[in-house]
Amino acid sequence: MAAIKEAFDDSRGRYGARKVWHQLRREGHDIARCTVERLMKAMGLQGVVRGKKVITTNPDTAQPCPDDKVNRAFVADTPNQLWVSDFTYVSSWQGMVYVAFVIDVFARKIVGWRVSTSMTTGFVLDALNQAICQRGPSEADKLVHHSDRGSQGDLNRSSQHQHIVFSS
Repeated sequence: MAAIKEAFDDSRGRYGARKVWHQLRREGHDIARCTVERLMKAMGLQGVVRGKKVITTNPDTAQPCPDDKVNRAFVADTPNQLWVSDFTYVSSWQGMVYVAFVIDVFARKIVGWRVSTSMTTGFVLDALNQAICQRGPSEADKLVHHSDRGSQGDLNRSSQHQHIVFSS
């Protein structure tokens, strides 16, 4: 434990269990990595964690929550009957890139999508507008658009749902 504490302190508290383990091995200590992990945890030592967590779900609790018309049954008998939406993020060299998409449940096909460097409701709505323009749902389709609710339009991570029933 003294050698682990010394290696950790020599790194100015930056090293995690893997790097402490490598340092100990270089110094001639024959110790298992899992033992270093267990002892560091017992000693309350944790290295620096790189990167920051990206938060994509910020539910707007001030807004009323519509009923869930789908009840998690993502099944459609015809095209343009049920669309579901979501967005995700991808880390790039330039920073985070957000991708919004709309999927026709019947075809299991993306019918609208957009990419943005900012997480805004506008780019999610642009993906929905693209789907509407390309697919041209009619009132007879009785299309339901399902998305989970977040203030930016995050659509699949919370238990609150939004639905839009399209008509002409």
